[in-house]
Amino acid sequence: MSRHALRDAPLPYQTWGEQYIDEGSRRQMDNAMRLPISVAGALMPDAHVGYGVPIGSVLATEGAVIPYAVGVDIACRMRLTVFDLSPVLLDQQKQRFEKALQNATRFGAGSEWNPRQDDEIMDDPDWQATSLLRSLKDKAHRQLGTSGSGNHFVEFGALEIMVEDSALGLAPGQYLALLSHSGSRGAGYQIADYYSKIARHLHPELKEAGGGDLSNLGWLDIASEAGQEYWLSMNLAGRYASANHRVIHRNVAKTAGLQSAAAVVENHHNFAWIETLPDGRQVYVHRKGATPAAKGTLGVIPGTMGDPGYVVRGLGNPASLNSASHGAGRQMSRNEAIKSITKTMRDRYLRDKGVTLLGGGLDEAPQAYKNIDEIMSAQSDVVEIIGRFKPRVVMMTDDPRDI
Repeated sequence: MSRHALRDAPLPYQTWGEQYIDEGSRRQMDNAMRLPISVAGALMPDAHVGYGVPIGSVLATEGAVIPYAVGVDIACRMRLTVFDLSPVLLDQQKQRFEKALQNATRFGAGSEWNPRQDDEIMDDPDWQATSLLRSLKDKAHRQLGTSGSGNHFVEFGALEIMVEDSALGLAPGQYLALLSHSGSRGAGYQIADYYSKIARHLHPELKEAGGGDLSNLGWLDIASEAGQEYWLSMNLAGRYASANHRVIHRNVAKTAGLQSAAAVVENHHNFAWIETLPDGRQVYVHRKGATPAAKGTLGVIPGTMGDPGYVVRGLGNPASLNSASHGAGRQMSRNEAIKSITKTMRDRYLRDKGVTLLGGGLDEAPQAYKNIDEIMSAQSDVVEIIGRFKPRVVMMTDDPRDI
């Protein structure tokens, strides 16, 4: 088969929670599975339409990487820090935790810290590997420890551990916890934008492909100069995103007067990993809005600003390419949410759940999302729930841009 010719029909793939997935997402996934480089895929129950491939998709390719199948917010991730304290403190000393979020975080598309935050990530030699990375280092340093906009958040809540796990090291019970969702900020976005344009340029045949304009599915051969540069840059963005959360949690915990953590769980999405299929083939597994769920792997799947998230343990389901959803998934676009959900509707919902919201736009209202418990039930064969996190004090921006 030609390295550029699309298949006449998509390769088969398994879908979780079919009843929760729109036709546009299925069509996007079908198109991705027609690519000559695609070898396997899966669609998670939180899936909704994205650029190129759906958010909530998993795509395995041979010898190539697709920037838009990774996403524009490279290595967007979750981090949960657990403290050996009772969550009752969130009621007794509510202002303490509100002030910690307000004073120790920064939100918004162009948010920065002054003075800059320190972390070893800024000494990583890969910042000097390409002219693009050299040009992004200063911005990355200024934005280190910030949360951006859209669906990014930092929140305190009550964590209930129901199942003991040796890797987590927590006995069943109730704990105070800090949860964040953010990515690689402006640096990651510019890496994605730069290499996505190269990938589209290399594959003009996708512009007029059957099924519409599929140019966002353009790929980079991993052995090419652009492919090697993107792979290095993506991995640096992943380390940077992890450091970003590390700084956020350090600052918030210190400001709230919290001591060392009892446990930390983190996992990221919008990334590609080198993995081996059951038949022995080495592939590049893109998880756009999907998270690793190999057997025994711990992760966090959040709900909404008003609904619980879950600490999970992967079951290693090969049909899902060892993957799970990254959240509840949108059931309304941002514009639809703004038009149909009123502030009164959102605030009543949060009040009934005992949640205090600091910032936050109507585009991120809980009603704009699918039901997280239905989404979790739909993927019970890919993850086991070991804990439930209930948000109590939530900090977000009211800027709808999702970067």
